[in-house]
Amino acid sequence: MAYEPDPEHRRPEHADDTAVEAAGKLTEALELVERARGHLYTFHQLTGRADFALDTVTELLDKAGQGDLAERIRRDLIGLDVIKDRWTFQIVEDYDAGYYATFRALESEVRDRLMDGRRHVAEAELKQRRTSS
Repeated sequence: MAYEPDPEHRRPEHADDTAVEAAGKLTEALELVERARGHLYTFHQLTGRADFALDTVTELLDKAGQGDLAERIRRDLIGLDVIKDRWTFQIVEDYDAGYYATFRALESEVRDRLMDGRRHVAEAELKQRRTSS
């Protein structure tokens, strides 16, 4: 039996091939941004964990008689901004409020206008072409 997309994945009557492709490509780009955002959160969490790990390092350096090195790490590295005046949480917040929010809003607007808000129309049509005899 041939695959037929369900109503929420069917092309609107007014949408031509170019509109379906444009909406599909923009959604694909948003999916890449979602992945990038995940990596940004990974960066945020790993950087924070590394900073907390320095507490153990400084304790060990103190026990090893290397208090000067421990103190330098405490003074120059623990809590250091990852970029000028910014910790990672601020970078994540700026990304989310700026680039990410704008990208999501525009992807939604394009999908609303071209696809009546329907998602993955291009993919549903691809599935139909690739699974139908």
